[in-house]
This record gives sequence, structure tokens and C-alpha cells, in this order.
Amino acid sequence: MSEHYTFPEVTLLITHYNRSKSLERLLRSFLSLGCRFATIVVSDDGSKPEHLQKLRLLQSEFLFELITTPINRGLGNNINKGQDAVKTPYTLYVQEDFIPTALFPDKLVESIRFMTKDSGLDMVRFYAYFKYPYLRPKAHGFSEMLFRVTKPGYSKFYMYSDHPHLRRSSFFSKFGRYVEGKKGDVTEYRMMMSFLKNEGRSLFFEDYKDLFLQENCSVEPSTMKRNLLRESNNFAISWARHFYRHVKFNSDYLLAKGG
Repeated sequence: MSEHYTFPEVTLLITHYNRSKSLERLLRSFLSLGCRFATIVVSDDGSKPEHLQKLRLLQSEFLFELITTPINRGLGNNINKGQDAVKTPYTLYVQEDFIPTALFPDKLVESIRFMTKDSGLDMVRFYAYFKYPYLRPKAHGFSEMLFRVTKPGYSKFYMYSDHPHLRRSSFFSKFGRYVEGKKGDVTEYRMMMSFLKNEGRSLFFEDYKDLFLQENCSVEPSTMKRNLLRESNNFAISWARHFYRHVKFNSDYLLAKGG
């Protein structure tokens, strides 16, 4: 480890559910990169006893604040209670199945500079499944995401994502809390719409697979359950899915209320 990075204005918020090995891998990855945060908050969503036991052991080593719940309450509640524990101006949100690369610490330094300089920026995104279609280049590989409902396609709606990002810890005051009691994809979709309706602003790292790796092993697979129709590559199903999303996203946005 050749360099140390200290982020006194940032809390690392990690959401966790039944993947303590993945959590350990993430924590050790940040440690090996020399990243030091003001504090680390691990928000657990009612994991099994064996994982909670492992979390207690990790807590004694990494000294994070552990926020638990007696039963599984879903993604919305897990992020909400974790964010409530954050006391610093910025939150670095990462789910437990991600791994930061050696490039990440310097890009986090630059992201904090962007947000400090521009008080209107709400978040900086570090990972995605695809490149956001409408971008205005800024610097250091980052671009500002541009949304207008009249732009072609529906991928423009994906400005917000639960993937690793830096955000202001006052996020709830502008966009509201995450909806609870719904499936994870619905929770994320609702926040995505709130982000758009409340005119959220975000930067996007254009080499979007270079800062974090997402790894799910057979021992600790993804805990997110999705409808098979959403993932099918069948041409007819795929076409119907894209048409449905185009109509739904546009209508939901136009009918939704901000605030």
C-alpha cells in the first residue's frame, strides 16, 4: 500500500443482506487501497444468525457502526436507516457485492472537489450497466448527465441508480426517503423518478466499469430477485418490454409530482 487517502467529510454506507463474505472482501479492498473514512456504517436487513455473527467479528476489526433490524424489511428501509446514521456532509453508498479498483481513490478525491465547488450537484455515479446516453464532458473522465423528457429513448430516465455513488447526505431533504414495503426494483424506480422530478443533477464516470467491479459468487449469489420476463432475450418479449418501458417511464414522469 503506497498511498493513504483520508476522507474526513465522507461516510462509507454499505447495505448488507446475507453476504458477509462479500462485505469482508469490500472492507478489505478499501483498506488495501489506503482509504480512510470519517466512519463506516453497515446497514443490515435482517440477515441470518451466521452472517450476523460474522458481522460482529468484522465490526470488532473494522470498527464500523452496525445498524440492524430483527426482520427483513427490504431495500428501502435498509438504505433509509443506514442514511439516518450518517453525520458527515457526504455519503459514499456501496452495496456489499462491489469491489473498488485501484483507480477509485483518486476519482473519489476529484468527485468531492466537484461537489464542493458546485453546490448544485447532488451525486456522482461510479458504476453502471451501460453508458448514459446524454452527457456533457466535465473533466478527469467525468461528464454531467443531461435529462430532458423530449430526448429520444427511455434510457435517459436512468439518471439515478443504487450502484456505487457519492451523494450529499442531505439527499432526503430534496428527494424524499426511499419507499418501503416494496420490491427492490420498485424502490429504485420510485427514487429514480423523484430524482428526475426534483431536477437532480449528477456526474457520471464515462469509463463506468473501471472504478468498481461487481462480483457475485455461487456461495453468496445476488439476493435481488427479478421477474424472468425482465431479463429474457426472446425477440418478442424484448420488444414488448422496451415498448412497455417507453410508455410507462414517460407517462409516470409526466404524471408524477415533484417534491
